[in-house]
Amino acid sequence: MRGRLLRAWREGAAARGLAELGAPRGKPPWRVLFFGTDDFAAESLRALEAAREPREEPLIDRLEVVTLPSPLPRGPPVKNCAQQFQLPTHHWPDTGPSSQFDVGVVASFGRLLNEDLILQFPYGVLNVHPSYLPRWRGPAPIVHAVLHGDTVTGVTIMQIKPKRFDVGPIIKQERYAVPSQCTAKELEAILSKLGANMLISVLKNLPESLKNKREQPNEGVTFAPKVTIAMSCIKWEEQTPEQILRLHRAIGATLPLQTLWMGNTVKLLDFVEVHNICSFADQLLNEHGIVPGSVLYHKSSETLVVRCKEGWVGVKTVILKKKLTAADFYNGYLHAWFQQKTLHGDCRFHTLKLTTVKKTERKGNGGAQYKTKSA
Repeated sequence: MRGRLLRAWREGAAARGLAELGAPRGKPPWRVLFFGTDDFAAESLRALEAAREPREEPLIDRLEVVTLPSPLPRGPPVKNCAQQFQLPTHHWPDTGPSSQFDVGVVASFGRLLNEDLILQFPYGVLNVHPSYLPRWRGPAPIVHAVLHGDTVTGVTIMQIKPKRFDVGPIIKQERYAVPSQCTAKELEAILSKLGANMLISVLKNLPESLKNKREQPNEGVTFAPKVTIAMSCIKWEEQTPEQILRLHRAIGATLPLQTLWMGNTVKLLDFVEVHNICSFADQLLNEHGIVPGSVLYHKSSETLVVRCKEGWVGVKTVILKKKLTAADFYNGYLHAWFQQKTLHGDCRFHTLKLTTVKKTERKGNGGAQYKTKSA
């Protein structure tokens, strides 16, 4: 009972605040407060800015931005975009003037909006989410779609609920067939344009779109947790060639995959399929026994061939102190003269394991650092 009374009071307070500014608008142009950070979000912001351009029936006449503070001089893409368009910008948790907007829009923001804030918007807060919900709720849906080999994904425009991410009712959804060999960065660019177009479509007929919203189904719910550095460590004994290639396409552009070579951490770039040279590798190592992480050099294709679970995967570039081609790595570390002076078991890639160690808390701020060990 007390909860219902508190909610009614909050809704009344929001309504009174809006009354001071005039009644909520029943049709465009809308007053929009945008929340976002990354490249995916910036595409929706650009679409909203384009909808402000003078025309016979404008869609938006006021647009302001909320983004996250960044220690980097350049700042997040949404901030740069807002500066380019000379839009009023607020840094979270500051959200600017209260109860002065018709609708909020969130895209890749990464922060929960509380109920008091949501109630300031007569039409609520829309979220442009890059998955076909309820599959891949959470902060990294595009990465996990690529990582798990999804052949179909999509974009969902949903209405935000307080306290939990990505559980609100669906306003509009579209499926998209994932291109073969597509990276997460490539898929992000595609879905960002699709999401921006869908957002504008919803805003053109916002009251009707909200009337037709539907709750998310209970079946098919999956979660897309945040990407961590530990995900970049290749597990040669556990991961198949296809899983390693998908991992590279999912996170390799931002977190190069890692492994251990002679106790040193190395990064592997430019992975390729090696179906045509698997028999060569199997035959060459047959006398010694095939061990996960074993590395060979295929001269004609200039490729390092690495044994993993149920097959081999190719690598074209290695970073070991500096960037090396496969041929450079072979000449420096795999040549016969080097192997003769080294135990065969050590002359391979080992799985790099990162163990989390909590930092000493200072002024209430905790963190974590990683230590490495081989497997």
